[in-house]
Amino acid sequence: MANYRDPKLKVFTGSANPKLSHEIAEHIGLSLGNMETARFSDGECQIKLNESVRGSDVFIIQPTCAPVNEHLMELLVVCDALKRASAKSINVVMPYYGYARQDRKARSRDPITAKLVANLIETAGAERVITMDLHATQIQGFFDIPVDHLLGVPILAKYFQGKNLSDVVVVSPDHGGVTRARKLAERLGAPIAIIDKRRPEPNVAEVMNIVGNIEGKTAIMIDDMIDTAGTITIAANALVEAGAKDVYACCTHPVLSGPAIERIQNSTIKELVITNTLPLPEEKRIDKIKVLSVAPLIGEAIIRVHEELSISKLFDE
Repeated sequence: MANYRDPKLKVFTGSANPKLSHEIAEHIGLSLGNMETARFSDGECQIKLNESVRGSDVFIIQPTCAPVNEHLMELLVVCDALKRASAKSINVVMPYYGYARQDRKARSRDPITAKLVANLIETAGAERVITMDLHATQIQGFFDIPVDHLLGVPILAKYFQGKNLSDVVVVSPDHGGVTRARKLAERLGAPIAIIDKRRPEPNVAEVMNIVGNIEGKTAIMIDDMIDTAGTITIAANALVEAGAKDVYACCTHPVLSGPAIERIQNSTIKELVITNTLPLPEEKRIDKIKVLSVAPLIGEAIIRVHEELSISKLFDE
């Protein structure tokens, strides 16, 4: 392990994904900050910083994964503790940004939770956010502080390049993901196809048409997140019925809630490639799932922010 010698860089972890935090710290070459997370008897979050952060650039790693409300509140309390402890800068590292799916008023009287969470993080004292594959890129504009938006596509593309698949077509499971699919397709030198779907209710998907040629090809579906896996498994079945030879799927954020694992296991998907922005419990680890690490990317981003270097260089490949 390298030894990062600047004592003014400190990295702390919340309780959401400590395994990823340890990997990131190992990549940077430092030990995680000494912090205790506890609960009062009524469930309130209690944070204890056991080392000085005065004058330091502090990075707190906390994806807001399930239980989302617990982890979000813990993040806010940590930010407040760091602010009151005179940290020079408070940088929130959220590999997964929860509440991002409600990013606009789709119907009358809808909340915009992505903006609400942005307000909460800023009010708590954060001065920068580092995140990955936001559900909608315009969420960056909900913040009045810098947002470094890292991309999972290069990590996923590198994995599929190593598999040497033939006749590849990259498939977007909906119209909103076309830009993401195009970025993967460019790296793989492949065409794209789009699944035209209707979503009558949240977590309920119905495939309508497939736009593009997928017959006899190896299809790779890409999405930012997979939650209940309804969309991705219905789409996979539709691709096979339309003549696709094999179907792979990939995403950055494996939410995988409810019936997701059972659906994936019983689907026509040959392999699901995910990253570790969210922890994958042992009971959800099946042979069809391949996990890639985002720790080197996030670790490099933290070093670059601390040393005031360009983040975009990470994607100039």
